[in-house]
Amino acid sequence: MTGFLDRMAAASRMRLEEAHAREPVATLRARAFATPLPPPLLLRDRFNLIAEFKRRSPSLGRLGDADIVPRVTAYAQGGAAAVSVLTEPSQFHGSLEHLATAAATLAAFGVPVMRKDFLVDPYQLYEARAAGAGGALLIVRMLSREALTEMTDCARELGMFVVVEAFDAADIERATAGIRRGCPLASPELHAPLGDTHRHLGRGTPAALLGVNCRDLQTLEVMPHRFAELADALPRELPCVAESGITTPDDCAEAARDGYEVALVGSALMQAPDPAGVIRTMLAAGRAAA
Repeated sequence: MTGFLDRMAAASRMRLEEAHAREPVATLRARAFATPLPPPLLLRDRFNLIAEFKRRSPSLGRLGDADIVPRVTAYAQGGAAAVSVLTEPSQFHGSLEHLATAAATLAAFGVPVMRKDFLVDPYQLYEARAAGAGGALLIVRMLSREALTEMTDCARELGMFVVVEAFDAADIERATAGIRRGCPLASPELHAPLGDTHRHLGRGTPAALLGVNCRDLQTLEVMPHRFAELADALPRELPCVAESGITTPDDCAEAARDGYEVALVGSALMQAPDPAGVIRTMLAAGRAAA
């Protein structure tokens, strides 16, 4: 029996074939490059937050029917550095239309959106960029060495940042190597330099981040202890993102103490009546602990 990630990869490839039939890659690529540049991802202070919009979670079920415009507006007002938008339709009830709506809404706030999905081909990065996205999630376990380099190369060409997601130490090693091969840490003509200056002063616009997901995407089991267990394996030259299992300010503080500079928070914000207030509290806790 295949796991959740395998099923999502197969479904992603089916959607990719259907999209190719609707629009040739050359036409889509031209649309992507004609789309106005998105706001850059700016990491401020010592801890930041990526807020997520998703209508459903495979583990929690339906998360409500929150209108995307006021929800992502609240995320920006709360201080989110970026907004992640689920575009996977079957398990998360997402769409590229959600991504485009979020991008159009957040442009006025200078906050970029990133496409979160089970991406397997550069075509899907062109889709994201044409919808206004400034970034995308890449899951290292779904991609061969060559495919990861191809995807990071494509993102760099499009001017998009990537969050390359890992689950264990081997994934972190593969992800870091893939980022180094395919994506410079920052574009010198656009971005401030990273390295220790970024890590200690919180300045810079990274082209790539390393994400650690404490949810096993095959079994969907959440293991929050993995953040601390993998802290020593985190690459110093990349901003690192704690993904899944972050639901409280204390979780943000613990992630910051473990060396993560960003938390990606989804379900807790989708269920919150005051998401802007929750974000502010989470940021304050993370920055106090960093």
